[in-house]
Amino acid sequence: MNWDQLICDKRLGMEEFHDTRNQTRSDFQRDYDRLIFSSPFRRLQNKTQVFPLPGSIFVHNRLTHSLEVSSVGRSMANEIAIRLATKYSVEPWVNKLDYIRDIVAAACLCHDLGNPPFGHSGEKTISTYFSEGNGQKLKYLFNEDEWTDFTNFEGNANSFRLLTHQFRGRRAGGMAMTYSSLASIVKYPYTSADAGEKGKFGFFRSELEIFRKVASQLGIPEISQNYFSRYPLVYITEAADDICYQIMDMEDAHKLKILPFEIVQNHLLAFFDDKDQARMKRALAHLEDPNEKIAYLRSNAIGALVVNCAEVFVENEEDILNGKFSGSLIKNMTPLLLNAYKQCSDTAWSKIYCAREVVDIELAGNRIITYLLDTLMDTVLHPDKNYSRLLLNIIPEQYDTLANTPYQRVQSILDHISGMTDVYALDLFRKLNGHSLPAV
Repeated sequence: MNWDQLICDKRLGMEEFHDTRNQTRSDFQRDYDRLIFSSPFRRLQNKTQVFPLPGSIFVHNRLTHSLEVSSVGRSMANEIAIRLATKYSVEPWVNKLDYIRDIVAAACLCHDLGNPPFGHSGEKTISTYFSEGNGQKLKYLFNEDEWTDFTNFEGNANSFRLLTHQFRGRRAGGMAMTYSSLASIVKYPYTSADAGEKGKFGFFRSELEIFRKVASQLGIPEISQNYFSRYPLVYITEAADDICYQIMDMEDAHKLKILPFEIVQNHLLAFFDDKDQARMKRALAHLEDPNEKIAYLRSNAIGALVVNCAEVFVENEEDILNGKFSGSLIKNMTPLLLNAYKQCSDTAWSKIYCAREVVDIELAGNRIITYLLDTLMDTVLHPDKNYSRLLLNIIPEQYDTLANTPYQRVQSILDHISGMTDVYALDLFRKLNGHSLPAV
């Protein structure tokens, strides 16, 4: 792969209108702005990240998380662009490297758009509905590839679908993003057939040809059937996401008193050597508010991770371009940072993600999503029932509930449910159960 081809501002679905003239605002900046003003992005403000919301103490939701990931991604991309611009200073396309910042910022902004309500457990609820729940009885309706899309339902793949699928009444190309921005969110560039034990994949069977088109334009090689090399900027998007959720979960856990101050402080100080720790402790002595102390340490930890990940990217750029780089930027950091990051991760799994507040929202979310799946699946697969006809009237018209194939009909319901906010899903659950009635 080469940077000249990898950085492409052609828009999906609008290829015939592609204009190479210089403009005040680049097409990659337009991607960012388009996302900021989009309905799917606004809905992230009412989707759980990890902890329940809203509450008396503000914690992260999907919206604030995505904004922070975008900020961190832009900073990391800036570090990388500066280094690469020096390396390729004599190349006629060197100015294209300036766009890396905007491409990554846009990709980070939309990386979670496809995630269902109620946090990461929402993904698991949908996939296990088909592998363990009532959805099992629908297996006979689908071929093997279609079935694995459902039993491995993936928020990453759903984000790519949300950005590229032509919903009813909408334009071709979905949100008409640039090819480079679209490629930058596909962390797992293969279909569900290659998802493996972790169940991770980058696009549903329905969007395979769209990704193939993007890959062809950008010069991303297809290693084997339906399995592609990673687009280089994906590594930056991935690292920014990993840094933010790992560090910010620690800060949120401290605010909610799930983790004591001393543990969080020690975890964040562990990212630095003795000399830097001594300097930071002197700075902490001037602060009295524990939250401000944690915020100071969090800021420094993120800064250190950003710089080191940028160094890893530049040092391994040749392998990344050749599709030979192994692992992630995080996993190739210096031992000091990697060990500190692992300590945070271990604590998160043992203390945060199993906390009562987190488990309660996952249990409630599981019940709500499962009920909605049961009800709405029956509606699209048996549309002639009286109750189905009533329900079809409240499903937004953009979802093709009367599509020709069962696969497309089920996808329309998954599109609808995954696009719901926590509050909308809860409200619909109550209405369908007769627990909430319109005001008379």
